[in-house]
Amino acid sequence: MDLIHFRMVMPPALTQRAVDLLAGHDRVLNLVVVKSAHVPDGDVLECDVVKGAANGVLGSLRTLGVDRMGAIAVDDVDLMFSHRAQQIEDDQPSALVHAPLWAALEAHIRAGGTYPPSFYLFLVIAGLIGSVGIMTNSQILIVAAMVVGPEYSAITSVALGLDRSSRRRVWEGTRALTTGFLLAIAVTLGFSVLVRAAGLQSTAFELGLRPVSHLIDTPDVFSAIVAVLAGVVGVVSLTEARSSALLGVFISVTTIPAASDIAVSLAFGDWREARGSLVQLLLNVVVLVVVGFLTLRLQRGLWRRAARRAAMRPQG
Repeated sequence: MDLIHFRMVMPPALTQRAVDLLAGHDRVLNLVVVKSAHVPDGDVLECDVVKGAANGVLGSLRTLGVDRMGAIAVDDVDLMFSHRAQQIEDDQPSALVHAPLWAALEAHIRAGGTYPPSFYLFLVIAGLIGSVGIMTNSQILIVAAMVVGPEYSAITSVALGLDRSSRRRVWEGTRALTTGFLLAIAVTLGFSVLVRAAGLQSTAFELGLRPVSHLIDTPDVFSAIVAVLAGVVGVVSLTEARSSALLGVFISVTTIPAASDIAVSLAFGDWREARGSLVQLLLNVVVLVVVGFLTLRLQRGLWRRAARRAAMRPQG
């Protein structure tokens, strides 16, 4: 079953109140208390909580001030053998067993919303790989560029910033995306100019046979539909920790390939393709951010409503 492990350190004055809170909760098990005689920072409490109840338990602990006066560590329980835990899972509605821990999801998105030099390096490398795929008409390299690109972490960070009304997060994510894509386009443009000067582009590309580029620089209604669907899948996969689905998002949206095609088109003097790729890039980024924000807001509301309804049902 889905369980969350809580480890708390708190001043002794808070311990009894926290114990009363946790011991009286029917979805908390394996409560352990270590008194402060051998723990210099305070008493230590550990327990396991049914995942769907973890949001409420965490909120109650923070209301007590455990996070302000001590600390709360949260981990997933990968495997547990417990008859009591199995009984809790069998007796509880699914909304109280499988609901996501929103604090953990937001922490994961916030962790991805940091932009060290490697973020920009990966964007540049992805742009270069994409440009080679365009000039050689290789769809495999386009997919590789999509996987390498780190931009989705910044996109979800902006979406979370909108959801939480955090101007700083929205600004930092937008700035990172703008700077990163401009840098990737500039470096890829220089690379493409060198390729053209050396005549290394494929013969088919030189003759105007550019099926890969055509798919990228001609945005249409289907581009918007795919971006919307990818945005929904991306946030839901983050919520439910489905890495395979998230990988599918990386290889389904045209962000990095569009940036690559802007640079390649400029290097080869095709202004129409450059404009089309720019529209494609802006379309995908904007749609992913907006859909991510709406999906976060909708998911949170639906899970809360389901949890409230399940909590009002009489237990069998």
